[in-house]
Amino acid sequence: MIDPVLLRENPELVKRSQEARGESSDTVDIALDADRARRAAITAFEELRAAQNAHGKRVAQAPKEEKAALVAEAKELSERVKQAQHAVAAAEEASAAALAAIENIVVDGVPAGGEDDFVTLRTHGEIPAFGFEPRDHLELGERLGAIDMERGTKVSGSRFYFLTGIGARLEIALMNLALDRALQAGFTPMIPPTLVRPEVMQGTGFLGKHSAEVYHLEDDDLYLVGTSEVPLAGYHMDEILDLSRGPKRYAGWSTCYRSEAGSYGKDTRGIIRVHQFNKLEMFVYTTPEAAEDEHVRLVELQERMLQDLGLSYRVIDVAAGDLGSSAARKYDVEAWVPTQNAYRELTSTSNCTTYQARRLDIRHRTASADGKPGRTQPVATLNGTLATTRWIVALLETHQREDGSVTVPEVLRPFLGGLEVMEPIE
Repeated sequence: MIDPVLLRENPELVKRSQEARGESSDTVDIALDADRARRAAITAFEELRAAQNAHGKRVAQAPKEEKAALVAEAKELSERVKQAQHAVAAAEEASAAALAAIENIVVDGVPAGGEDDFVTLRTHGEIPAFGFEPRDHLELGERLGAIDMERGTKVSGSRFYFLTGIGARLEIALMNLALDRALQAGFTPMIPPTLVRPEVMQGTGFLGKHSAEVYHLEDDDLYLVGTSEVPLAGYHMDEILDLSRGPKRYAGWSTCYRSEAGSYGKDTRGIIRVHQFNKLEMFVYTTPEAAEDEHVRLVELQERMLQDLGLSYRVIDVAAGDLGSSAARKYDVEAWVPTQNAYRELTSTSNCTTYQARRLDIRHRTASADGKPGRTQPVATLNGTLATTRWIVALLETHQREDGSVTVPEVLRPFLGGLEVMEPIE
């Protein structure tokens, strides 16, 4: 959630952020009213508690003949205190709900608008040109014995698949390359749980209007995660971190699940938009002051991976209305997919500032001028993809040859036993 102090002191900034996202600024006024009601309820409760304490002293010191009347007053006052306490609980719940309806404050410079209003920051590489009619990734994958959609659908339904033979090896090679890069960059590898409690899913911002995209196990009240970001954000929930020696950086390798609600008819061919995939996700806890520099660092790591894999791509600054509730800024890196004649997202990286940390109560202790421990404040969290199943789409299509074989990028060859070319099996 956003900083309540910011809401009170600069509501116009919060309104502008909501409007840039395409959301109603009325949510800000509702949250302000709820916050005022909460503080008024707390004040009324505290005043009654003080009166109750003072009255208790009077009862203790009163003469015997006055005590009966004073005790009756004490009972009445006690009931009023209980009612005020209930009023505080209700006001706090209403205020928290109103505050949660406000999405993260977008960073200055983020373009306003929706999905089509992004700004292209840079492009890299030439658009691949072929002297033959290129095949799409599914046809290539079937010829290589790498992708089996038909049996995936038979076993699990639409948007499921098997990666077989060289396809399975290729994904593992990609993930291992990404893990090596993450280790070199100072990330701690993690294999997190892929089922999480509601408070963790809610805290990271994946429920609410996004809840239809998430698989829920009702009997256990657990959620299947669509990214390692969720369990990695929950890893330090309710903790005070020591960031005096720098950020905490984790690389989570996990299977991910997405219902793809609302995507009916979109990308139904192949493995672009599927219900299950693997991903290596970078996740960082740092100070709010260092968050923007860390964001740039994550993008650089992503770009280096794509460059070394020989993929042409662009980096876009995602518009405010397409950010998701937790992100204050998001950069997508989109690779060129030849048969679609378009750039398609392979990675994204988001600066969530202190939004998730406030929800999950993750703080760090600042340093005071005299060297003693200072006050605590929320940390900033960031996330970014370093490899995922979808990358196979761009790799196969970009590096295909006329006979249906595919050249293996040099950086992947050590992870594939030195294999230089993936050959068709049929």
